[in-house]
Amino acid sequence: MTTRDHDTAPRPAPVPLPGTARLGPVDVVRVGLLGVRGRPMRAVLSGLGIAIGIAAMVAVLGIGTASQARLMDQIRSLGTNMLSVGPGDSMFGGKVPLPEDAVDMVRRIGPVTSASATAQLDGRSVRRTDRIDPRETKGITVAATREDLLDTIGGRVAKGQWFNAATSRYPTVVLGSRAAELLGVDGPNRQVWIGERWFTVIGVLAPVPLAPEVDLSALVGWSAAREVLGFDGHPTRIYERSAEDAVDDVRNVLAATANPADPAGVKVSRPSDALEAQLAAKNTFTGLFVGLGAVALLVGGVGVANTMVISVLERRQEIGLRRALGAGRGQIRLQFLTEAVTLSGMGGIAGVLLGLIVTSAYAHAQGWPLVLPWPAILGGVAASVAIGALAGLYPAGRAARLPPTEALSSG
Repeated sequence: MTTRDHDTAPRPAPVPLPGTARLGPVDVVRVGLLGVRGRPMRAVLSGLGIAIGIAAMVAVLGIGTASQARLMDQIRSLGTNMLSVGPGDSMFGGKVPLPEDAVDMVRRIGPVTSASATAQLDGRSVRRTDRIDPRETKGITVAATREDLLDTIGGRVAKGQWFNAATSRYPTVVLGSRAAELLGVDGPNRQVWIGERWFTVIGVLAPVPLAPEVDLSALVGWSAAREVLGFDGHPTRIYERSAEDAVDDVRNVLAATANPADPAGVKVSRPSDALEAQLAAKNTFTGLFVGLGAVALLVGGVGVANTMVISVLERRQEIGLRRALGAGRGQIRLQFLTEAVTLSGMGGIAGVLLGLIVTSAYAHAQGWPLVLPWPAILGGVAASVAIGALAGLYPAGRAARLPPTEALSSG
């Protein structure tokens, strides 16, 4: 073959340099899970911080939601149409007594459907035996009561019975729930010492949320209090119920009606407002605990970032080899970012499940309705993914900037 023929022979096409390989979504996830599967214990410990933070937030919000639902059910069942009337302070610092016929006058208000009263008997104490010092009252008050009190305040008898026309005339007593507990009386047919004689316990009340003062009282019939304990007939607290849409109107005239001679010496309150204030207080504490859970979540995110930085340092050869085989910086960055999000996301899911278990167990133990806090559940998972993405940004960027030759030579 001549030189001329050799020069005119066709030349082979140049071999193209390897380009950046394209990875589908499934491949990206598979590659991103390499670090998780290769170091399972480290993955569990890294996600533990996230799980604790999410579990705390879900449990606090779940328990708070269940408690609020129970309280709202309680408010709806008890009603918000009850007002309480008590003696106010006089200009000389004492209490202004209510008239003897104050209950009857309150009943004459048009929208009022029921009214009853109690009267605290100052100087009287209730004791388990006559051997106990009278000064050891344990905070229990002795009060005269009308027979229709229980229906007005929405109370119920837990054990025994309530007063009737016969028992209210004799030395019998009905104990509030807390009073019975402090006295060590677990049911009827027991005796307690009131004044200078024995009284027979005929009943024990269940807790009364709208009248907590009744829980700490030993209630004596109105007639018996007059005949046996020297009661003067002046009520110290009146309870009334009216139509829901007329509560404000009744409240405006209640003081002047209960004590026309001195309306300024009458204190009117709405017991359901205390329950609503309790609900607001629960919301405040819930927000506080959620903030503490957010701090734990942030600490967990720092743990994930630290784990990912160590993973980049340990896997320099792997990164260099992948870069030498054509993987681009974007793929390396996406690989480690996926790994960080996976670690954090798994911790978030575990935290949500743990929080729901705690919420369910606590609500069941307290007898509360189970209300799933969906915003906390969805927000917890989303927050864990977001924390993982933020925690993985720096390690992923550091891995992507690693030159192939430096990575391979470090081995």
